[in-house]
Amino acid sequence: MLIVKFLQIVLLLIFSSKSTVADKKTQPSKTTYIIQMDPSTMPSSFNDQLQWYASSLRSISDSAEMLYAYKHAIQGFSTRLTNEEAELLAKQPGVLSAIPETVYKLHTTRTPQFLGLEKGSTNYLPATEKESDVIIGVIDTGVWPELQSFNDAGLGPVPSRWKGECETEKDFNASSCNRKLVGARYFLKGREAAAGTINGTEESRSPRDTLGHGTHTSSTAGGSIVANASLFGYAFGKARGMATKARLAIYKACWEYGCFTTDVLAAIEKAIEDGVNIISISLGADHPTDYYEDVIAIGSFKAAAHGIFVSAAAGNGGPYPKSLSNMAPWITNVGAGAIDRDFPVYVRLGNGKNYTGASLYSGEPLPGYPLPLVYAGNVSSPPSALCDEHTLIPSKVKGKIVICEQGFINSVDTGFQVNKTGGLGMILINTKEDGEEIFAKAYLAPAASLGYKAGDELKKYALSDRNPRATLTFGGTKVHVQPSPVVAAFSSRGPNPLTPGILKPDLIAPGKNILAGWTHAAGPSELDYDTRRVSFNIISGTSMSCPHVSGLGAMLKGAHPDWSPATIRSALMTTAYTTDKNGAALLDFATGKPATPFDFGAGHVDPAAALDPGLVYDATTNDYLNFLCALDYTSSQIKQATGQDFTCDSRKKYRVEDLNYPSFAVNMKTASGSGKPMSVQHTRILTNVGEPGTYKVSVSSPSSSVKIEVEPTTLCFSKMYEKKSFTVTFNTWASMPSGTTTFGHLEWSDGKHKVVSPIALGWT
Repeated sequence: MLIVKFLQIVLLLIFSSKSTVADKKTQPSKTTYIIQMDPSTMPSSFNDQLQWYASSLRSISDSAEMLYAYKHAIQGFSTRLTNEEAELLAKQPGVLSAIPETVYKLHTTRTPQFLGLEKGSTNYLPATEKESDVIIGVIDTGVWPELQSFNDAGLGPVPSRWKGECETEKDFNASSCNRKLVGARYFLKGREAAAGTINGTEESRSPRDTLGHGTHTSSTAGGSIVANASLFGYAFGKARGMATKARLAIYKACWEYGCFTTDVLAAIEKAIEDGVNIISISLGADHPTDYYEDVIAIGSFKAAAHGIFVSAAAGNGGPYPKSLSNMAPWITNVGAGAIDRDFPVYVRLGNGKNYTGASLYSGEPLPGYPLPLVYAGNVSSPPSALCDEHTLIPSKVKGKIVICEQGFINSVDTGFQVNKTGGLGMILINTKEDGEEIFAKAYLAPAASLGYKAGDELKKYALSDRNPRATLTFGGTKVHVQPSPVVAAFSSRGPNPLTPGILKPDLIAPGKNILAGWTHAAGPSELDYDTRRVSFNIISGTSMSCPHVSGLGAMLKGAHPDWSPATIRSALMTTAYTTDKNGAALLDFATGKPATPFDFGAGHVDPAAALDPGLVYDATTNDYLNFLCALDYTSSQIKQATGQDFTCDSRKKYRVEDLNYPSFAVNMKTASGSGKPMSVQHTRILTNVGEPGTYKVSVSSPSSSVKIEVEPTTLCFSKMYEKKSFTVTFNTWASMPSGTTTFGHLEWSDGKHKVVSPIALGWT
């Protein structure tokens, strides 16, 4: 459904700005723009910036109106303009940029135990009272406030510094907020300007979540403990967010047609103004954009400058390389892993072969005896393996199990079409492109999902056997599945397509088949005709992994209130692990082979270790400004990206390699044959956040052809927050083909702490 809606909004963006008047010549099309202004150039004749913005806008259009005025996320406003008007406005004094509206996509229990947050878990971590001072701002599709995930039992008064509001409408009143859900706002001006007025019947013009995504992410980040939670009995147990005592502030900026940048920026603006400590963003663009044109990067820089930790989804573009979004180094970029829980369905064929798929079907089971099995391509007209609506032939499907191939429509709908045509069950098989990764779905009729290899064998059997038959047996919930964790195939991958010298993603967290809260306005399948209503749903995506890290960031902020956003990210990264529960290297589900830092960054998040990392790689606003100088950004571009007046010093050599980041992305040039080694040097500064101690370095070299030298090899810390610098020099005589990559790590240890940084080395 989300794909269909996204295609609809593309059409809406093309056509909605055109007047209903037939004469297009008198009503040229308009586009929404975010206008960045330079307040230092405001003429003294204006009393305030808002007055100046209005005057600048009136100078090029009598009819254009401001949608939002911004002062925290950026200095400026958003408005609807023709191309000609936008060009004129961009030439006005004080205008830094005019960024066209884009639409972001949403990057769409067991994890507390898996992460060690529950009693009985190794390294059990109880919530602290300080955690209740932390406020998590979630920018998403809103919230369903009546769920027990948002009850405020046991919480004290709302922190006095909180400045936010609970915006009320007819379906969202003041009592919808409480000491857990401390604020809720909604932003729709950009969405309505581009795609038309929301009538309130399908979507709520309020903070209420009618889609489910925002309720899922917010309850994952900071939901209260709920006993006996499940989806139709699946994943039964105690559900809870990562930071159960933290407060939640909801910023609804995403709608059925997507997340419009003007609304997203307005949400970041209010989150900063309201006083949140954490911002969770489970959405992003499809294609990389320079930092000075990336609205999330721009708003997040201002948030980080205010001491706010920003966690964002890496995207669902995997397993393809360079598929990341939200890559700015001041954003913690989160990929997805699969945990040790499955929802198996067992497929037994008439030839005795058995396969295991996945399903969340909870209705009446199929008969225990084998049923006739058919391939959709042979029982449809016109022939189609996708089981599209109206293609299946009832007389050839009735009473049978139908094999359908994965397509672009909701797989629950595929099963429904089979059932509606008379089929008793469905087996949905992956194509070669889909690979082996399968998702548990809350099917309305008996159905199973199978990976490509098993599905291919199943199809061959159905097409070759004279009397093909099959049975489906639903296995409920299975835990302690190994290997775990593994990198989810859908999780977006590096290398960083925008800045290869910064390794992204930063780390991974649970993101596949995650149980969390759900709206009562939609069924678990998100299909319009799905009338089932649940308080919890199981879905997958980096949208699910991002709020895990947002909640863990809140936990760290509660334990260490003075930690900066960069310190929190460093603690999470340098303590992450890169082996599964059995000690073997983390696997990539897409290939079945060991994953690399391009897949998992620093590794899988480890909350217990992150609370006491020993040393951290901190970074300040000035560090990021120097980083932008290293990218050869102009003063104007730096101001667009950061809002800061900063001029790069022409006498200084700025290097991406000098950004104090907790990982190393090393770019070597192919040797020239001069006999001299190629050499790249990185500098870093470590800050002690633990007891005094002496740390010694060790290096796992990415390649025998690369020599790594660290100077000094020992760092002695005598007090808290003491800083020590070191350099890492990478030397090679090897002439490697361009595109060759290899991986290793660098570790500082005092015998108790291990401060580990991944190394990704490539030749260009």
